[in-house]
Amino acid sequence: MKSIKSIILLSALLFYVGFAGDSKRFFEMSNSQIDSLLRDTAAKNMSITERMKFYSEFFLETPYSFTCVGDGEYALLETYPLVNFKETNCMAYCEHVLALSISDSWDNFFNNLQQIRYKDGIVGMRTRNHYTMADWLPENSWLLQDVSGKVGGEFTKQVTRTISHEKFFKAKGITDLRYVKPDRKITIDYIPKEEIVRVRDNFKTGDIGALLFADKTDIFSAHMFMVMHDENGKPFIRESSSSKMSTFDSNFEEWAGRISKSGRYIGIAVMRVRDDLNKPGRIILPREVRDMKRK
Repeated sequence: MKSIKSIILLSALLFYVGFAGDSKRFFEMSNSQIDSLLRDTAAKNMSITERMKFYSEFFLETPYSFTCVGDGEYALLETYPLVNFKETNCMAYCEHVLALSISDSWDNFFNNLQQIRYKDGIVGMRTRNHYTMADWLPENSWLLQDVSGKVGGEFTKQVTRTISHEKFFKAKGITDLRYVKPDRKITIDYIPKEEIVRVRDNFKTGDIGALLFADKTDIFSAHMFMVMHDENGKPFIRESSSSKMSTFDSNFEEWAGRISKSGRYIGIAVMRVRDDLNKPGRIILPREVRDMKRK
């Protein structure tokens, strides 16, 4: 069964290599070509995480840019585009892949992307999910669940940080602090950096990881990445990073080894598409998300 799925995925990928003009990279495709890809892929019997692996490959070699996305041209501050396939960063990469993987057209992708990136899908600096573990994951609990404890097992530890939106926005020169979330003390599970390799078999394709700072008291996440598996079931890391100013794959053990030797990080948290949603053929329409969030 696994080999049949691999052949289907490979055939689809090879088709779009030709479809995109001998290219399999999104930055070389038009919006209409991406729309056609979304429509055709949605018709295949693939789960959300299978589509995550499929779509994430189209971003490989995409240039890294910290300012690749923002709140659009009419925003007061960060007027970078709401969607960008020409360049990306670690969070935007995960957001774009997730939104593509639950959508069946360009329009639905665009609107699902805003639901993932912003609280209640309302575009703006104050409603953007800036903090991975304090905003992004809780606001996307309709789609994702924290599986750090499940993946980490007996090695799981906890860390507590105080998140201050007021401090964050003041640093950006924002004086209007109405509607800003109050300071919050949050405790999360994490997998210590020294134990990542030991729990490698607990990761699943499509898992999204957050690399956690070791020496910060007001923020958790330093970086986001995805875990995928090759045709032999071996995990690897897929990420967009300033380390290479690009989007690329890394050997799992080598990546974990580098992290374990760095004094900058304490470990990782892991997020996963909810089991009840990760079914073959499952598509989520933007109009469904509001009700899903209410639940």
